[in-house]
Amino acid sequence: MYVLKLIIRNALRHKLRTALTVLGLVIAVLAYGLLQTVVDAWYAGAAAASNARLVTRNAISLVFPLPLSYENRIRGVEGVTLVARSNWFGGVYREPKNFFAQFAVSDNYLDLYPEFVVSAQQRADYQRDRKGALVGRQLADQFGFKVGDVIPIKGTIYSGTWEFVVRGIMEGRDESTITRHMLFHWEYLNETVRKRSPKQADQVGVYVFGISNPDNAAAISRSVDSVFKNSLAETLTETEQAFQLGFVAMSNQIVAAIRIVSYVVIVIIMAVMANAMAMSARERTVEYATLKALGFGPGFLALLVFGESLAICFIGGSLGMLATPPVASLFKQAVGGVFPVFSVSRETAQSQAACALVVGIAAGIVPAVQAARVRIVEGLRAIG
Repeated sequence: MYVLKLIIRNALRHKLRTALTVLGLVIAVLAYGLLQTVVDAWYAGAAAASNARLVTRNAISLVFPLPLSYENRIRGVEGVTLVARSNWFGGVYREPKNFFAQFAVSDNYLDLYPEFVVSAQQRADYQRDRKGALVGRQLADQFGFKVGDVIPIKGTIYSGTWEFVVRGIMEGRDESTITRHMLFHWEYLNETVRKRSPKQADQVGVYVFGISNPDNAAAISRSVDSVFKNSLAETLTETEQAFQLGFVAMSNQIVAAIRIVSYVVIVIIMAVMANAMAMSARERTVEYATLKALGFGPGFLALLVFGESLAICFIGGSLGMLATPPVASLFKQAVGGVFPVFSVSRETAQSQAACALVVGIAAGIVPAVQAARVRIVEGLRAIG
């Protein structure tokens, strides 16, 4: 117990220096946690994707659609249980800054997504209304959408202003479910396009389908693609997670830069911490020499220095970890709907604790060794 008291007293000997070091650690651990949470949020969509759903798109690019006739042929592949259609609409709500995802989907689309919870009454109302739409809870909260509201969307891919009536709110099964999007009837889109531009009708952006056994995903994907091999519109079928990761891959350099910055922050605070501990050790050279003269061994001196480093990092790291969730919540509110899911994961908290521990160990090693090697005669001659 007396060793702990010595460590605490040594740490508080220079209160300003210790306070600034702890503050630096708090900021570093907090920044690391936020940056890692940003990376997690970037991958949130892919992480929530199901391995029991496959996506078939045009093998050349998502820009090119697939014929409506492909649906029955995909349904005929062994292992496929349910096939749904989905078209990216890409419209703008009132002004560009209000952009959110809109998908024209077939009526059986929600059967593939049990994570989106809609009441039976609202789903029935949606299916009865040709212009009906379902909006996610996060989207409804952001813009204040309510059941019965009319949402005007200015088309970018499909020209004109389209009006949709909110017939239901999609709740998320849990907090990790992203519900910042809108669904409406694929048939409504197709009928309107047929009137305006018949050649663009009966085209599907992607087919999403369920499979009986997720372990057979690779084999079923190959079977589907083989059906359309050497056709005018060859397909690429992959798991929903791989499909989502394809979008994330477009910003891999940004994600990598964020990761690098998070580690640089830790390295910088490690250097600051090491310098603070080195200064403390130099100032106490005479004290260490005196303790050696009184019979205390090198291990005891190293323990004092090493324990002080760990104690400071424990305090700074703990405060930084405790501050991360509330700051993350404020950050989410500040950025609006950029990150629909933005919460500090257990893995991020564990990484923060590990970083604080590494900083404490790395910063204390050299000063601890120097304190243990202090010679009595030379130490008593030192000034400091």
